[in-house]
Amino acid sequence: MPPGEMAAVIRARRRHRQRRRAERIFATRITLFQLSEHKIIKRYRLSSHAILQLLEEIKDDIESPTQCSHSIPAVVKLLATLQILASGSFQAVIASAVGISQSPLSRIIAQVFKGEFRYIRFPYTAREQGEIKMQFAAMSGFPNVITAIDCTHIAVRAPYENKFVYVNRKNVHSINVQVICDSKLTLTNIVARWPGSTHDSFILTNSSVGNKLQAGAGRDGWLLGDSGYPLRRWLLTPFLYPQSAEEMRYNEVHSRARSVVERAIITSGGRLLYHPAKVCAIIRACGVLHNMALRTGIPLPPDLPPPQHCDPDLQPPARQEASQQGARIRGDVIEHFFPAHEVHR
Repeated sequence: MPPGEMAAVIRARRRHRQRRRAERIFATRITLFQLSEHKIIKRYRLSSHAILQLLEEIKDDIESPTQCSHSIPAVVKLLATLQILASGSFQAVIASAVGISQSPLSRIIAQVFKGEFRYIRFPYTAREQGEIKMQFAAMSGFPNVITAIDCTHIAVRAPYENKFVYVNRKNVHSINVQVICDSKLTLTNIVARWPGSTHDSFILTNSSVGNKLQAGAGRDGWLLGDSGYPLRRWLLTPFLYPQSAEEMRYNEVHSRARSVVERAIITSGGRLLYHPAKVCAIIRACGVLHNMALRTGIPLPPDLPPPQHCDPDLQPPARQEASQQGARIRGDVIEHFFPAHEVHR
């Protein structure tokens, strides 16, 4: 046999062995039904039912276009991605564990992220808001609340381009992420696209939720935010310097109601070593999985550290834009729900 033909045969046999090895690895190292439900939840942070439901929703987005024997099955792609998000491990570690090289796994994660799920939505309807208002009132004593808002900083590796805009007030490169949730810690909005130097109030003002609420979509409900946000008719903030017992009581109840968003924000405390665009995709995907876990009865992990986000400025620029209507509404709230005779009981 001529040398050229011999070399071609050797290459073909090598490719065949690699395909066979990949098939065996997929069959033995990535599995769902051979694990107990407890181990599935521990490994993937979702129940088997939730995983299969998610697979059904995004299968068309991540399934290989060909039916080649060496193509990576959609379920393997999804489980590998879930394991990375659940464990916080590097791609190379998970890739080795599931039998996929790191380069294809990186593309797989991007494919999974493109399956934009339909699990994060803001409650604009009267029916949705009515139920949430009752839950907030029962939980905190603060009336008429539909959601709570905060921002958290996710640390990233300094990007090659425009790296200085990613430096936040703690001199850390980060993505500043807007998070809004209801009383049950369900995320109703995530905005993950702004660098760490961006002010919280700017993110809200330039978000779809902020624009819609400003246009009246919030009906008569209130969003609760900290002093880093401007006071609005639809956004109530605490008194920066409370002057009376009523104002202090208002701040106390406001803080109790708004604390849900701080509990909903859970980060690993580490730094994501990806391009900012990919980090933003990871954050959004984690938000979807957070909601899926809550809706299927999976509790939040108890062993994670509290969120690492910057404290608001003492006198943020947004405070200068506080509306008179917002101040009047906040005064009415104190008068009707936190009157002096109740404060001094």
